[in-house]
Amino acid sequence: MTRNPVGWFEIYVQDMDRAKAFYENVLSRTLEALAPPGADGNDMEMWAFPMQPEAGGAAGALVRMPGAPSGNGGTLIYFSCEDCAIEAGRAVAQGGTVVRDKMPIGPYGFIALITDPDENLIGLHSMR
Repeated sequence: MTRNPVGWFEIYVQDMDRAKAFYENVLSRTLEALAPPGADGNDMEMWAFPMQPEAGGAAGALVRMPGAPSGNGGTLIYFSCEDCAIEAGRAVAQGGTVVRDKMPIGPYGFIALITDPDENLIGLHSMR
């Protein structure tokens, strides 16, 4: 199956109750709680926008996580990959940096975080 390049997005927030109410009311959609990924995700809170795994377009969530800024630079886009470690390695070769090496996120696969040469934070996602 051919996929669009963006596979997931996260909007970082500081006040989840306020953000959740804003998006639910503006978009007339009910967000669903997501379990925090990984063993160290206990301090994270995630609420997903309604999604259908087989539908087109990108799914995403509101995320409250200590140390993750909101506002300018507070949205993280994940690009779908075959193996996110490969693309993370390519980023370094092209003048970017690896912020977080490939890590498991439970049944949702793996992610890696990189920056581009302009220091934009980008997520990479793969199922293997």
